[in-house]
Amino acid sequence: MTGPIKWFTRGVEFIAAAMLAAMFITFLLQIFSRYVLLTPFGWTLELCLTLWVWIVFFGCAFMVRERDHVTFDIFYLAAPRRIRQMLALISAAAIVIGMGWALLPTWDYIDWMKIRKTTTIVNPFTGVKIPMRTIFSIYAIFMVALIVRYAWRFIDVFRNGPPDEDHEIPGHESEPPALRHGEDVV
Repeated sequence: MTGPIKWFTRGVEFIAAAMLAAMFITFLLQIFSRYVLLTPFGWTLELCLTLWVWIVFFGCAFMVRERDHVTFDIFYLAAPRRIRQMLALISAAAIVIGMGWALLPTWDYIDWMKIRKTTTIVNPFTGVKIPMRTIFSIYAIFMVALIVRYAWRFIDVFRNGPPDEDHEIPGHESEPPALRHGEDVV
């Protein structure tokens, strides 16, 4: 199972890096057209904004781990293990229920956006302006990914207890080192 997960992770990282590179190249082209050619291209700004939306939601859906989020977990970490498990179950369930409840109305709005088109970006193969539904569809993908991720997290916490490794600080020991008999404290 590690093989497919590794390939999926590498593929997701490649797609995100490609979008980031495309955004950077578009940004450089925008600077070149504005300050060297003195004729700014209108499509570069819209493409940069579109790529930024896709990078943020694609990255949050498939790349950002739980421990990468900023958390205020002082009370969570001070609680006993059983209470931490209940808090983790409640938070995972709340995310699944909230995102599931909002998914259909959100998709309805995204689907409605098909009547609106981009101002300057065109499909390079057809020459037709891109529907806004295509641009904002990444948010629906993000929502589905979050529902699946937190449903799996709920099952994992229910089976294995609270995920304490999500709250570890890199390079920080959770317990102070034990003193051996006869050693001085410096």
